[in-house]
Parts: sequence; structure tokens; C-alpha cells
Amino acid sequence: MANTLTIAPAGEPAPTGYERSCEGAAPGTDHGRAIRDVLDRIGDKWSLLVVGTLRGERLRFTELQRHIPGISQRMLTLTLRQLERDGLITRTVHAEVPPRVEYELTPLGGTLVQLAMALADWAIENHPRIERSRDAYDAAHAPAAR
Repeated sequence: MANTLTIAPAGEPAPTGYERSCEGAAPGTDHGRAIRDVLDRIGDKWSLLVVGTLRGERLRFTELQRHIPGISQRMLTLTLRQLERDGLITRTVHAEVPPRVEYELTPLGGTLVQLAMALADWAIENHPRIERSRDAYDAAHAPAAR
């Protein structure tokens, strides 16, 4: 199956993978599906927090849970399983009594750290503005008092 080559006009940046996914992809390809599939994983409530917490470290389950406020044991377990399934983290079980289990990012998972940290910084910086906007919207769209 041939790929469609899109050439940007002079002086304009070449289209990104996302832009190419939205226009003129070769018949039978669905780059949007790839984007949705990956964003479903890393865009959930906990995955980027786990990735950011594991940056440059190998941590045990309880250490991870301590570093991520609000995550339940069950949610951390499910998130770690999915990240391992996707090849973003590794789980190492040491033959000790009691068993010691450690988690760390794979090289692929490590490529997410810079993106995760940039998104986290953006969220922290813009959260007050977003909350003000929500409050203003809710006030403007609140049902009239009877």
C-alpha cells in the first residue's frame, strides 16, 4: 500500500503526523485510530502521573502509590498492568521472601517523560484560569432561581 506524500507550500511547515492523519491518508489507513489508541492509554487519569513518577527511577509499588496522591491500590495495579502491556514500563520480580517487585520505564516509556512533564507543567500553570472559566460558564448557564 502506497503512502500519500504531502508537500507543504514554500515557507510553510511540513504537515505533522497528526495533520497527515486528518487529510489525504492513503485509502485503508487510519492514523486517527493510532492516535486515539495511544491517547486512550496516556490520556487517562493516572498513566502520565505514573510515567512522570518513574522518570529516571525504579520504584516499588508502595513507593509509587506514596508518590501519587489519590490513586487507589486497585487503580495503580490496573494502570501498571496496562503500561506494562503497552511496553512503557517493566515489572521486575526479585526472588526474595517476601517478593520484591519493582517498576521502571522502558526506553519507549522514557520517550514520554518530556511530553508528560510539559503537559503537567501546562496543567499546573493554566489550572487557575481553567477553573475561573468553568466558574464563569457555570454562573452564566445556571438555572434561574425560582
